[in-house]
Amino acid sequence: MKRNYKYLVVLLVLAFASCSFTTKTFSNPDKDKLLVQVITYVLERGHFDPKTIDDNFSEEVYNKYLNALDPLKRYFYASDIKEFEAYKDEIDEQLKEYDITFFNITHERLLQRMEESKVLYTEVLNTPFDYTLDEEFNADYEKKGYATSKKDMKNRWRQQLKFTTISNYDDLQTEEHLKKQKNPEYKIKSDSEMEKESRNATLKSIDNYYTDYIDDLERSDWFTVYVNAVVESFDPHTFYFAPEDKDRFDQQMSGKLEGIGARLTKKMDNVKIMELISGGPAWRGNELEVGDIILKVRQEDEEEFVNIVGMRLDDAIKYIKGPKGTEVTLTIKKVDGSTKDVSIVRDIVELEETYAKSSIVKKDDIKYGVINLPKFYVDFENYNNRNAASDIKNEIDRLKEEGMEGLVLDLRNNGGGSLQTVVDMAGLFIKDGPIVQVRSTGEPKEILRDKDESIEWDGPLVILVNELSASASEILAAAMQDYKRAIILGSKQTYGKGTVQNVLDLNRMVRNNSNGDLGALKLTTQKFYRINGGSTQLEGVKSDVVVPDRYSFIDIGEKDQENPLPWDKIAAADYTLWNGHFDYDTTIEKSKNRMSNNEQLKLIEDNAKWIKLKMDENEFNLNYVKYKEKLELNEEEAKRFEKISDYKSNLTYMSLPYEEALFVKDSTLREKRNRWHENLTQDVYMEEAVNVLEDLKGSYKVKADVAATEPSKGNLETTGTSSKN
Repeated sequence: MKRNYKYLVVLLVLAFASCSFTTKTFSNPDKDKLLVQVITYVLERGHFDPKTIDDNFSEEVYNKYLNALDPLKRYFYASDIKEFEAYKDEIDEQLKEYDITFFNITHERLLQRMEESKVLYTEVLNTPFDYTLDEEFNADYEKKGYATSKKDMKNRWRQQLKFTTISNYDDLQTEEHLKKQKNPEYKIKSDSEMEKESRNATLKSIDNYYTDYIDDLERSDWFTVYVNAVVESFDPHTFYFAPEDKDRFDQQMSGKLEGIGARLTKKMDNVKIMELISGGPAWRGNELEVGDIILKVRQEDEEEFVNIVGMRLDDAIKYIKGPKGTEVTLTIKKVDGSTKDVSIVRDIVELEETYAKSSIVKKDDIKYGVINLPKFYVDFENYNNRNAASDIKNEIDRLKEEGMEGLVLDLRNNGGGSLQTVVDMAGLFIKDGPIVQVRSTGEPKEILRDKDESIEWDGPLVILVNELSASASEILAAAMQDYKRAIILGSKQTYGKGTVQNVLDLNRMVRNNSNGDLGALKLTTQKFYRINGGSTQLEGVKSDVVVPDRYSFIDIGEKDQENPLPWDKIAAADYTLWNGHFDYDTTIEKSKNRMSNNEQLKLIEDNAKWIKLKMDENEFNLNYVKYKEKLELNEEEAKRFEKISDYKSNLTYMSLPYEEALFVKDSTLREKRNRWHENLTQDVYMEEAVNVLEDLKGSYKVKADVAATEPSKGNLETTGTSSKN
């Protein structure tokens, strides 16, 4: 049985709670001050690379916090900033004294300015925009100063809202002329009518933004922003979770939640159903549908309904979700306007899109396997319940039953997850050995190993990555690359996150806490290293075959974040290269040659450069004629990239038999899989991955034949359970 690392996080948390942290007593009656006291204490003693909390740190927090509060600089005035600057180098002292004066002042001023902004944007949108003026709008907010007067602020809102509204105005112009083309008798609306209609659309949109989001934010929400300005100044991945955010994080990591199985949104004070999760209680009951509005909620042990109209979405969700087996009754306003009560027994709901999914792909009557893994998920309460490693094992077994002769593991856009699951997963592809090295400050390195000698798949293996493959994805890709077990195909490098975080329940730090839930802190406690000794921090994993994609020229990696930890290197672990008889070098060269001559990839690269160019544009003309000319020029330039979506490979994708059986009862799942397969047929990267599998498979046969005829060169032993044996 593979080594079980399920206690790693728990042990670290217990170590914090029982050793270095228990010498401190936390007893502040003010919850905000208590939170600052606990968090600063934990950061200074638990962070992998703790920062000195001094004037430089204070200035960093100051800038980060104000940018988070007002990134578009449409609330605060220059006079506000001048007043705030008195605290620029005082935040460090305030943190040490658990003083939140700076937060209180900025928070009160922000609320005041937001109320004033409602008057400003309403006044602006009650006045027609003149689209004949030759006016430039600069969207580079970082280089803009703060408004110096109310007149200046109103003009700033006017330009931003005019920029938003000119798009609505253009849409209406297009719609009207299309109607005229279809019906020559149709009378096109006047420019003034369309101008007014476009302004009203903008007004409705921004009203909704304030009503459904801004006005729902409580003091605790804003304090979370302040706390995160502090903790993220240590590194990009240290993060404070307010209680509700911690619940969401756990759901994302486990892929499960307890409730009715519906995704909700808030629209104009109403809680509306935006999606029914396939297989969940609401979906099974077949009484709710997308667009229904939830008016009231009643628990099974209560007689009265609670009206949730106008309630914060997070608060409304607390009434609707609940433990498995309990019943909740909802008063629903149906899409057709009727009202009815619907009772639902809550259950465990699995978020299917979180989990691994697989498909057979056929090329020239040869079957290969594709597994897509969105994240390295785990159930923190019970590792054996369901996790990414065990699911991948099951999918491999199913694919082998169908006769696959090569496997593509798709880790694109996989941001990582559980360290434990990646160690177990890597062990599915090798006999045994080290997978990753982990180092804590002041501690000897730890080598996490696969000790199970069984191999789930020893056939050809390709791992797909891109710039958003991070953390656990990088550990797996790096280990397979170092062992020469798989060919890595994708971006020039992966994200570059080489740090380990642990989630600490802050409530465990305070005895007899009467201040309510303090939330949790995701804390960077370790760095991990490849078995060859190099870190993936900043540098990521370099693909064996580099292919351009839409992210190739966008700054989205770890190196582009604020305060990333540096790259470094440690001694290599003792490991033996995989002896699988595949000719990796020749296969990689063949793939590189194909990619260099691939017209689809050349087009994708040109498109990526063009997108980057457009993203960097900050100057926009608010004269409609010039705006339209620029828009038409962009549309004309974009036409040459339309062929990208027209691309089709000659591969055939099929669901596995166990899913085909599920489709009988779950048409939604069938639709999702059909959509996935359709996208895969247009995926040039997946097509090349299959080509690489084909080359690897051919190179194995050649080398195996050589081994059979030249025994003097050594006993080339093979082990494993792949379908080729």
